[in-house]
Amino acid sequence: MATSRAVAPSRRPLRGLRRVTELEIALASGAPDVQLPHHNDAGAAPMLTLYFAPGASSMAVHIALHEIGTGFEAHPMSFKRNDMRAPGYLALNPEGKVPTLLIDGRPLTEVAAILFYLARRYPEAELLPRDDIEAEAQALSWMSLIASTLHPARARGLDHAKTVWGVADRRLGHGWAIGSYSVADIHLFRLYWRLANSLKLPPETFPNLMAHYEKMMARPAVQKTIEIESEVGYELPA
Repeated sequence: MATSRAVAPSRRPLRGLRRVTELEIALASGAPDVQLPHHNDAGAAPMLTLYFAPGASSMAVHIALHEIGTGFEAHPMSFKRNDMRAPGYLALNPEGKVPTLLIDGRPLTEVAAILFYLARRYPEAELLPRDDIEAEAQALSWMSLIASTLHPARARGLDHAKTVWGVADRRLGHGWAIGSYSVADIHLFRLYWRLANSLKLPPETFPNLMAHYEKMMARPAVQKTIEIESEVGYELPA
């Protein structure tokens, strides 16, 4: 089974990352007169900037962007440096969390919302079914379960986490979450990736989720994201 490994932050130039823009420097300084840019030219592809922390919930958005293959700027954030509490970042995301996706300078937050936006904005990537409202609703149902039930489960204890993840394992079955690959699979994978790597779960604990995990780990977009984020360096607790 392929796994990812936390490594110390590298001092080498990082592929897929970039320097901070003048706008972000001004935001970080708390400049009161900074104006976020407005819409791009009509019909033009939006300018996207992802604020992410390696291994955090933002990993799902990072994967989706690589699945789509569109250009974007990546801005890694550090928990140790309290980057998410900087005044400039709080101006973009008042909750002080990741991810934040800037769309032509306009911030969009929350994993499920960003994944839904990307899937609808780039339908050619087929991260949501086209012209199938029921399948789309099933994807939203999965992402609601992930955000409201699976994500906070560990905070309520290991027994509770195993119970709700057991429900997810049975619901998942042997294929993709809604039958075809979608943003629901990306969202589910990131959270299970976190659980499996922190708790070192035996594969038989959740066999369907483990099979899903292994299929996801074989995807080039997932491999690329893990390579980039591990090179930056994980800071999440076990």
